[in-house]
Amino acid sequence: MGKKVAVVLCVAAVAVAATGAAIVVRRQMKRSGKWAKAMAILKEFENKCGTPIAKLRQVADAMTVEMHAGLASEGGSKLKMIISYVDNLPTGDEQGLFYALDLGGTNFRVLRVQLGGKEKGVASQEFEEVSIPPHLMIGSSEALFDFIAAALAKFVATEGEGSHRYPGRQRELGFTFSFPVRQTSVSSGTLIKWTKGFSIEDAVGEDVVGQLTKAMEKIDLDMRVTALVNDTIGTLAGGRYYNPDVIAAVILGTGTNAAYVERAQAIPKWHGPLPKSGEMVINMEWGNFRSSHLPLTEHDQALDTESLNPGEQIFEKIISGMYLGEIVRRVLLKMAEEASFFGDNVPPHLRVPFILRTPDMSAMHHDTSSDLKVVGNKLRDILEEGTVVNTLAIICIICNLCPLDTQYYLEDEKSGC
Repeated sequence: MGKKVAVVLCVAAVAVAATGAAIVVRRQMKRSGKWAKAMAILKEFENKCGTPIAKLRQVADAMTVEMHAGLASEGGSKLKMIISYVDNLPTGDEQGLFYALDLGGTNFRVLRVQLGGKEKGVASQEFEEVSIPPHLMIGSSEALFDFIAAALAKFVATEGEGSHRYPGRQRELGFTFSFPVRQTSVSSGTLIKWTKGFSIEDAVGEDVVGQLTKAMEKIDLDMRVTALVNDTIGTLAGGRYYNPDVIAAVILGTGTNAAYVERAQAIPKWHGPLPKSGEMVINMEWGNFRSSHLPLTEHDQALDTESLNPGEQIFEKIISGMYLGEIVRRVLLKMAEEASFFGDNVPPHLRVPFILRTPDMSAMHHDTSSDLKVVGNKLRDILEEGTVVNTLAIICIICNLCPLDTQYYLEDEKSGC
């Protein structure tokens, strides 16, 4: 949340000083009392987003309680704590040609990798990224998986002489499916629910590997899914491939999640034989975490109410890439409506949900140019507002309104082991 606060304050401050006549508007706002209103909005937002160490510890303690409850029984916690059936992770000795499909957001990736064991490691790697048309995110499962299988087949067709596959051996595919799944084996699992903007009802409760296999068979694609994991477990496996001490992985992207290596004996709901390794990878699905200690603002609450899944994925909605840009838009809209942040009229485009994307917000946040050219261009491109940046006003406003140690929060969000 700290990162979000800093970005919102800075972007909002930019918006104040970047209107067509920044200094004149500022004086008018002061005379009308709207300047004080703008400062009050920012101060309230800053206070509600605050995450001092004491609060972070409260959140951590609350999450620990939910973790234990989720390991004890199915449905006993907001955290699914899903048993992945992955009890061994890569060692670096693996050899051969392998494919991967990574589906977890508005894009998916297909990848081909040649592994050469300890000596050669990753000998070669190729990938392609494909955007998913919005209508397929809310259509039918058949349409979605047919689209994915077609893209996968097109990628396989580019397999060249440098790809060394054992003769007569079926191509093997690792399927990274980054949505809550009830795993039934290492290569099968049923979808529990969609997240990150997907809403395909006929896929819920179905085996996603079966859906993909059916789509591949329809186009005679000779490929077998040998592992079903989510992106967090895939990240954990990738980390372990290079470093045997890696025990956990965190995803902060379109959505957010965490996975870690747990002692099998510490999982009361596991009723099968204990794995030889004595360990089991747990997919936490921590995006669904919710606690009274989380710093929720009115903008977070409104976004949740208007979302496809109100009341769910609260933690994800306040920290992940799909939603941060929208939170910034909502703050700017309130400031425009109540404090004339962009002059007398509210930019029409500012009323369009999700028009401000997180990458746009990030680009503005990282603009270090003296004239804040990136910020000006983004505001002009997105809001179609002509702007003039007054650098001194920007510096003064940021210094007065952004006293947060942003780097502290950035380091906190990147933590892992």
